[in-house]
Amino acid sequence: MSSWCSKGHIKLEISNKGLDFLNNLLIKEAESSFVPLELPKIEKSVKIPIVGKVKMVLSNITIERIHVTNSTVKTGDTGIVIAVSGASANLTMKWKYSYSTWLLPISISDEGSATVEVEGMEIGLTLSMKTLQGSLKLSLLESGCYVKAISIDLYGGASWLYQGLVDAFKGKISSAVEDAVSKKIEDGIINLDSLLESLPKEVPINDIAALNVTFIDDPELTESSLDLEINGLFSAKNEVVVSNQYHRMLGASSSCKTANRMVRISLHEDVLKSASSVYFEAGKMHWIVDEVPDQSLLNTAEWRFIVPQLYKLYPNDNIILNISVSSPPIIKIGNQQIHSTIPLDMVLDVLDADKVIPVACISMSISASIYAEISQNGLTGIVKLNDFTVSLQWSKIGDLHMHLIKAVMSTTLKALIVPYVNLQLWKGFHLPSFHGYKLQNAQIFCTDSWIFICSDLVST
Repeated sequence: MSSWCSKGHIKLEISNKGLDFLNNLLIKEAESSFVPLELPKIEKSVKIPIVGKVKMVLSNITIERIHVTNSTVKTGDTGIVIAVSGASANLTMKWKYSYSTWLLPISISDEGSATVEVEGMEIGLTLSMKTLQGSLKLSLLESGCYVKAISIDLYGGASWLYQGLVDAFKGKISSAVEDAVSKKIEDGIINLDSLLESLPKEVPINDIAALNVTFIDDPELTESSLDLEINGLFSAKNEVVVSNQYHRMLGASSSCKTANRMVRISLHEDVLKSASSVYFEAGKMHWIVDEVPDQSLLNTAEWRFIVPQLYKLYPNDNIILNISVSSPPIIKIGNQQIHSTIPLDMVLDVLDADKVIPVACISMSISASIYAEISQNGLTGIVKLNDFTVSLQWSKIGDLHMHLIKAVMSTTLKALIVPYVNLQLWKGFHLPSFHGYKLQNAQIFCTDSWIFICSDLVST
């Protein structure tokens, strides 16, 4: 099955507030990218009493500036509707006329420049957004441009004599502006569609994992939001995601109201599970511990009262802890917390005369809860140890007093490891910006297998 046919595990909801933000960005981009816009030459002949037939030509007609004062965007069953009203434009052009009369045997001509002010321009377009093979497809269903009024000022030559003549060109200039803007809109939508289609379907995280960002199903357009779903699962780099092993359930409503924020990002716990699975299969959940703040802990002398036979067989030898996750961690998102159970195998290796000798293997299961927050555009949180179990897998040094070992390791976890992890979480992890924009006033909530992030966007 193609990866884009699977369920979406990350959902992006863009509220009307967010759509207004995106619309303003598009309008600003259009104001700068549409100009200068050249219009075709306009010719017209006018018959004037006594003078005769006068040929007038307008050339080098260029829209130099477009300014939009009001625009709206709406979503619904008909698509995405963008309406612009009260826009204005400034044009420059060259003018020239020529005529001949029976009074004089020669042709008479004059030329100069002109400026045009366009007022009350209205623009409307309706867009359709679909999903095609994992990419977004943007289509222009209809568009139109209407110019309400223009004024023309001529300079050079005897222009003051011919202002009335040029006024006759208002209709043609208005039509030329309407046609040029409409064509520019069509070209802009085609370019935007090409940009959407060129977005990668897989985003590499590092040399190990990649995130599947193919879009799932067609976007859902409602009166209050534009909803997008992507696959959202991690996979080994350059490996196709097999997502039917994950069973995404319908997400519950979060505590944050989408209308109060520009976007709401919903992540299903399967996203975390897939990342965990990828790193586990890549052998990245394995650590060699040969240095600790209290280095005496990694010497058999420190263990002589807990495991006396270890010290007896290997007196004053150094110890290496070979720790590995024995199976992918179990991750479950609950009410305002993320539960995780991590199964570990810890092999005690003794360094004896430059030889590494495995002497025992202890299995552990660590159950913890993570409480996440977003503060100052950084992800922070705190870890709480819920439960901790140990058991002996095998031993080459006889039976071990597991209750003593558990007491020591529990104390180490609570007094050393958990505080260290919480210190790192308290420092926070910076949330990256995206194309010059970052989250602002973000909130994070966890409930019923989902993580919700509600936020505004702001330019960096």
